[in-house]
Amino acid sequence: VCDTDSSVSLCECAVRCVCSSLCRLSGCRVTQRGCDSLASALCSNPSHLTELDLRYNHPGDSGVRALSAAKLDTLTLLVEHGGENRIKPGPRKYGCRLTLDPNTANRRLSLSEGNRKVTRTRGKEEPYPDHPERFESVFQVLCRESVCERCYWEAEYSVSERGWVDIAVTYKGISREGGGADCAFGWNKNSWILRCDEHSYTVRHNSNPTDLPAPPSPYHRAGVCDDGAGAGVCVYRVGVCVDCPAGTLSFYSVSDSDTLTLLHTFHTHFTQHTPLCAGIGVGESCSVSLCQLE
Repeated sequence: VCDTDSSVSLCECAVRCVCSSLCRLSGCRVTQRGCDSLASALCSNPSHLTELDLRYNHPGDSGVRALSAAKLDTLTLLVEHGGENRIKPGPRKYGCRLTLDPNTANRRLSLSEGNRKVTRTRGKEEPYPDHPERFESVFQVLCRESVCERCYWEAEYSVSERGWVDIAVTYKGISREGGGADCAFGWNKNSWILRCDEHSYTVRHNSNPTDLPAPPSPYHRAGVCDDGAGAGVCVYRVGVCVDCPAGTLSFYSVSDSDTLTLLHTFHTHFTQHTPLCAGIGVGESCSVSLCQLE
C-alpha cells in the first residue's frame, strides 16, 4: 500500500503500486505526470494491483486515459473529487463549496449573499415558512450540502462585544425542537464546535469544553464590518477539516498571509450511515460568512 500526504516520488510509488494489490494515493497531489509514470509501470511490469485510489488528486482527463489504457481488466480505478485545487498543500486540497440551508435557519437568523452569510437580527424574525428541519429555539443553521469523506472549508466571522459564533460539524439528524442540549451544537454526542469570541476560542463536544490558549487574531484582509449599530468590528477567519476515514475533525485559525495554525483536533469514529453537515450558531449582532476558496 502506498499512502502518503506529501508530493509523490513517481518512480518509487509506481514500483510499489505494481507489487501491491491496493494502492492508496488519495489526496497525494498526483498530477498528469504522476499518472503517466503509474501507467508506464503498470504496462511494463507484472502487476497484482486490483484497486488504485486516486481520489482528491488532479490527474486530468489525459492522466485518466493513460491509466485506463493500461488495460488491466481487474483494476478498479477511483478518481472522484478531482480538480486543480487538489494539488494544494495541506488540508486546503480538500476544499469544498458550502451554502446555508434556509429550511433549517432559526427565524432570528437572516441569510444573504446567496445563502453564504448568516446574521443574527435584533428583535426581528424572518418570514420563513414552517419546516420540520428548522431550528425552533436555538440560533443555528445547517449547510445544505453533506460533508463526505474529506472536506475543508473556511468561514469569516465578526462578533460584537460579548458576542460569539459557533463553527460546527454535526450529524444531520440533530434535534430541531426546543432549546435543550439535544439541539445545541457541542452539547451532545452528535455535534462538535469551535466557539469564537473577541478574546478566545473554546472547543466543545458532548457538553465537554476545552479552552484553547491561542487568542483570535483579526483577518485584516477582510477589512472591518459594521455591527449594525454603526460601530466597526474586526473580522476573523477559521478553517475546518473533516477527514472521515481518519476519524479526525480539525479546526484552524487563518492568518493574513493565509497561513493555517492548528487549534484543535477531535478524534472520533464517524458513522457512515448518518450524513454529516457543517453548521453555524450565531450570537446577537454577530455574523458568519462561508468563504469561497480559490
